[in-house]
Amino acid sequence: MGLSLATAERWVERWERQQQRYAVDREERFTVIGDVLEQTVAGAPARPLVLDLGCGPGSLAARLARRLPQADIVGVDMDPLLLELARAHHPDAARYVDAVIGEEGWTQALRLDRPLDAAVSTTALHYLGVDALRRVYGQLAALLRPGGVLVNGDHFPHDDKRLTELTGCVGRRHAERGHALAHEDWASWWTAVAQDPELTDLIAERGRRPRQPKTATADSAARLSVSAHQLLLRQAGFGHVGVVWQYGASHVLVALR
Repeated sequence: MGLSLATAERWVERWERQQQRYAVDREERFTVIGDVLEQTVAGAPARPLVLDLGCGPGSLAARLARRLPQADIVGVDMDPLLLELARAHHPDAARYVDAVIGEEGWTQALRLDRPLDAAVSTTALHYLGVDALRRVYGQLAALLRPGGVLVNGDHFPHDDKRLTELTGCVGRRHAERGHALAHEDWASWWTAVAQDPELTDLIAERGRRPRQPKTATADSAARLSVSAHQLLLRQAGFGHVGVVWQYGASHVLVALR
């Protein structure tokens, strides 16, 4: 199912633009994640091992590969189309793995040859149910070396409902000032992709697979506050947990083994 470079470039560029609608200060959040990794893998072996959870078309992996050219990056995602875009557009950034995070056997599918130095994620883990998230946090703690780091960039509600509304408003206003709302949205991007003849087989393969929910459910981790995530991380065995960056509801949450 190999794609031409021109096709991959076109759709990844459009993906990057539409994602700006949903991630407040997305580029700054990527930069902060890179800052955290540069600091925490400083004492790692010559080739630190980094896992990108829910890597999509390689957006974060490509940025981290530029920041940490000595690192070995493994990207994992369940979407065959996004993975193929990553392989075509960012072939040297990471080794890409087709697996469903949280399902039985997903960590074995990664074929890791040594403990992880870091695991990163942006707007991916909130699709998991709470029990699955608890299990995944425990699995990641087991995969990381002592001193390794988990970095989760996502939108987390506040414990206080009124403050959740306020932080959401701050984020929306910031997006409006950056004209992000003028960009293509998630649904229209997928509608357009489905009309590209070169992607027909990948769209068909995507349609044959069971899908995780696209929106928060009553059991979704998207409904967990940042303090609830911190508690789950501590229960999983992480010793140092906290937020290192925030704008509105958008956070970069760090957990150290």
